[in-house]
Amino acid sequence: MGNDAAPAKPIQLPYSIIMRKKLIYLMSLLLLTACENAPFKLAEIQSTTSLVTEPSILDSSSVSIIQRKKQQSVIESAFLRRTSPERARQLAEICFDKTSGTVFMPFDLAEIALVETGGHRLSSKAVSTKGARGVWQLMPARARSHGYSANDMLDDNKCAEAAVRELYTKLDMAQGNLERAKKYYCGQGPQANAYMKKIRAIRQEMMAELHLQSDKLALADTESRTR
Repeated sequence: MGNDAAPAKPIQLPYSIIMRKKLIYLMSLLLLTACENAPFKLAEIQSTTSLVTEPSILDSSSVSIIQRKKQQSVIESAFLRRTSPERARQLAEICFDKTSGTVFMPFDLAEIALVETGGHRLSSKAVSTKGARGVWQLMPARARSHGYSANDMLDDNKCAEAAVRELYTKLDMAQGNLERAKKYYCGQGPQANAYMKKIRAIRQEMMAELHLQSDKLALADTESRTR
């Protein structure tokens, strides 16, 4: 049977949308690469910026804020696969809030949480056989070195604050190499090597989700323009 209708053409994104999508992707990689490899300098700590309104002009600061908010959304999705929706949302907000004004990104804090207690539903009551406590599993001695008690680690906000301070300590030890700092967060030796493999696997999981969300946003933007 004949078909007089012309074959459907594949949907093509406008050039401006494609370039914007590529820009977002490249900025994501650049920001994460800088976070992973840049030398640690206290003078480079970012200042906290209000998120009440999103800037219309994408300078370096606004791109960082937008990227952090996108990471928060991805983190919530990753946490949701391990715990309840409400807790996933709360912990994702903590990852965003406690890394604001620091050299770290929300992903950095989330990776540690997922490795440390992802298998325990990200419970604030998690206590290891060695005595590490909370979502970010700080040992009592390390918590005290940052001005917190062992019981403070059962409070998500205080535990996250202590984890950021601990990560700064490890970053100093690692001479600015963030990946090595995360390894030192666990310790040294075979156990730390296995820890880093888990960190990398989680990072790949979240990066894949980040790219998926960017694709969905670009497609939704294209559909709204073609209506």
